[in-house]
Amino acid sequence: MTSPRLAPPFWRHDAYSLAQLAAAVTRAAVSVLPSGRAGARVVDLGAGEAPYRSLFEVRGAEYLACDIDAAGSLRIEPGQPLALPAGSAHAVLSFQVLEHVWDLDWYLGEAHRLLADDGALVLSTHGTWLYHPHPTDFRRWTRDGLLEELRTRGFEAEQVMAVVGPLAWTSQFRALGYHHMLCAIPLVGRLLAAISSTVFHLRMKLEDALTPRQWIDTNASVYLVIARKMRTGPSIST
Repeated sequence: MTSPRLAPPFWRHDAYSLAQLAAAVTRAAVSVLPSGRAGARVVDLGAGEAPYRSLFEVRGAEYLACDIDAAGSLRIEPGQPLALPAGSAHAVLSFQVLEHVWDLDWYLGEAHRLLADDGALVLSTHGTWLYHPHPTDFRRWTRDGLLEELRTRGFEAEQVMAVVGPLAWTSQFRALGYHHMLCAIPLVGRLLAAISSTVFHLRMKLEDALTPRQWIDTNASVYLVIARKMRTGPSIST
């Protein structure tokens, strides 16, 4: 069954944001797994329910889901290396995990260790979003701040995708509020919430279409970065 994070129904309160992120992950999968890379190992650090697994497996990748609980192929022990050889991953994935990680040196260091020299880190995290502990929630990033976090840990950004601009993410927060308020109404609450979320979905789509691209690029709800191991000095181009 397709994950709702990959193909969210349009009446969900967060459908627009999830759909835009799924589209960015799809583009990233095509970029880092071109034809002819069948069997390439992809390691998902903090996979959760692995909603994007199919995007990589359909391109012939060997997908390894890693998490702190038993749901993944490999269990993550914070501060400890995974039971995988250095340089064994063609791609390391991290989707909406970084804001929940306190020890960025360990987490990004492990991503760097696992990645082959010609491999790619595909990482998404929040620019602007509500507090959402799972079980903790430590950070938000500006575009510049996120790229500097990666640069100082040995990664050079190859591509940055800004997902959901400032007008649309203010509507997203309202959609979430109305969803919870309407769902509390007996009998008809969920229907009203679905109608409200659908209207906000359409509104967000229009707002992103009207927002100048440079505003979205520097004020996004989510940033997805494709990065490579640095081969030269510390300077970074974006």
